Amino acid sequence: MADAKPPLILSSLDVDRIEALLEAMPASAFAHRDALEKEIDRAEILPPEEIPPTVVTMNSTVRFVIAETGKEFALTLVYPRDLQGMDDRVSVFAPIGSALLGLSVGDSLSWPAPGGKVMTVHVKEVLFQPERNGELHR
Repeated sequence: MADAKPPLILSSLDVDRIEALLEAMPASAFAHRDALEKEIDRAEILPPEEIPPTVVTMNSTVRFVIAETGKEFALTLVYPRDLQGMDDRVSVFAPIGSALLGLSVGDSLSWPAPGGKVMTVHVKEVLFQPERNGELHR
């Protein structure tokens, strides 16, 4: 497996909201904060209306597979307040959520997983993306 990371594309609106949440939480509240901040720093940040339709943004529903287990999922990437105990959603601050943010269809990214392991997420399809549907301010 190559160490090269795929390019990331993030919505400026998503970045503003995520950074505000990170600033408001204690450093100890989010184990992979540094990793997420590094991903944001290396990302190409675009206005919401310029986001390509195959990119995983906040509130996107994405079909992906965990390479190490072969398990496939379809989850909606949400802010922690929007989880509401629903098992078809994943927080951007969960390891899988952080890994998915900004990836495009066909991309894979290795990310720290619980227990010191690494998981590799591979994006198969963006089933729904707010920007693609003209919802630029969700």
